[in-house]
Amino acid sequence: MIVSSSKRPEVKGFFDPRTWSIQYVAFDPETRDCVIIDPVLDFDEKSGSTRTGNADAILSYVAENNLKIAYILDTHPHADHFSAAHYLKNKTGAPTAIGEHVVDVQQLWKDIYNSPTQATDGSQWDRLFAHNDRFKVGTIDAHVLFSPGHTLASVTYVIGDAAFVHDTLFMPDSGTARADFPGGSAKMLWASIQGILALPNETRVFTGHDYQPGGREPLWESTVNEQRLMNPHVAGKSEADFVTLREARDKTLPMPKLILHALQVNVNGGRLPPPEENGRRYLKFPLDAFPGAVWG
Repeated sequence: MIVSSSKRPEVKGFFDPRTWSIQYVAFDPETRDCVIIDPVLDFDEKSGSTRTGNADAILSYVAENNLKIAYILDTHPHADHFSAAHYLKNKTGAPTAIGEHVVDVQQLWKDIYNSPTQATDGSQWDRLFAHNDRFKVGTIDAHVLFSPGHTLASVTYVIGDAAFVHDTLFMPDSGTARADFPGGSAKMLWASIQGILALPNETRVFTGHDYQPGGREPLWESTVNEQRLMNPHVAGKSEADFVTLREARDKTLPMPKLILHALQVNVNGGRLPPPEENGRRYLKFPLDAFPGAVWG
């Protein structure tokens, strides 16, 4: 089946080698309307430095291609990088959006961080998407799939023939995302993956990370059919098989190095903590928050 050009956004991926993250600009070639998906705010945990190199590269691409930003989208509150959504909103005025279950993640991490003033109503974003919500990118129809499992709030953005799945499916040679973060569930992740695999076979699948197995070049685009037939965590597996495999693998994985840094920023829409009286910003993270965690 050939998907008509009106249903096929052009997609540009931006790979961040520090976090193995892929950020996206997806646009309607007819109207030049676009969305930015999962932008990264650069952070060096050793020096505590923040930069905007990734986000500025996206802004340069938008300007060079005469694109108009309809939304700045996050698929979920990330555990391995800071979101640049707030920075990009300040630079462009474009609205931000995320899945509505971000409020559950906010409540969970409010307790972990002991942050009584943390707002847990999702008001840090301009729009909260529910499952099956519809929106447009120019003339291209888009909708949202609630895709929990990796987190309580994860969503997939289906824009024309392109599905932006972030931490659900990786490339077919790399399996699937972990499901052992607070609020995660391998069983929920399996159900979410089945929802993605129910999309048409030719749907392009854009993942949010690539860890370059075997040292290959970073890759981030596959299809639903390739995932169904070639992903070793999916092909020929039952729900029970997947849950057993995923839970066993997750028990061997250390926490992402930035999880305690990043979540306090990302549950706040990508906003850094406000400056204190000396003009500096400070991150706060708890000790011994993950009993029994694998040491990296």
